[in-house]
Amino acid sequence: MTDLPQLIRTERLALIEFLDTLGPAEWATPSLCGEWTVQEVAAHIAWAPVMGPLALIGPLAKAGFRINKASAELSKQYARRGPAEILAQLRANAESGAKPTGVPLIAGLVDAVIHAIDMRRPLNSPREVPAEAFDAVADFSVGARWPTTISVGGSARKRLTGVRLIADGYDWSYGQGPEVHAQGEAVLRILNGRKASRDELTGEGADQLAARLSS
Repeated sequence: MTDLPQLIRTERLALIEFLDTLGPAEWATPSLCGEWTVQEVAAHIAWAPVMGPLALIGPLAKAGFRINKASAELSKQYARRGPAEILAQLRANAESGAKPTGVPLIAGLVDAVIHAIDMRRPLNSPREVPAEAFDAVADFSVGARWPTTISVGGSARKRLTGVRLIADGYDWSYGQGPEVHAQGEAVLRILNGRKASRDELTGEGADQLAARLSS
């Protein structure tokens, strides 16, 4: 297996290469992250790895110690620096291996892969996640516990209770019960609190999981 720092660097560079092709309208496109634009998501993953814990205290207090609200405000703030500064910081992170304070190293890979989907999907520019990166992100996502799960709307394990989710094209599955098949990108979205439509799911458990995801 490729070592984790190299996986992170590869996925970060792939994302930078994609972002470097975007024009103003694409940077302003709404992402899969709530009300964040593509530019705001990119700003988030640019500066979160290099923002020290002391710098978070003020924004957290202002947001009533609601992590997601503080993160959104910071992302909007950093996004105003513009694409050129965002890309420069992303390149610096890829070279240094920087990661957010207080999280495991794999969080850098999860951010690069999942937030790439958040930006690519609305722009109709899909990219197949390499198998090693997919497996690592999927395993971490399904095993994540509170407070890590706050930003993705709760536990993926609870979301998959009673079904077996299988990633088509990958040697990855999780759970017990009626099978649900989905393409890799859809699986990662499901595990990380993003939407997946019923027509992206097949198998005996598809209706059951789709109803849970829409509730």
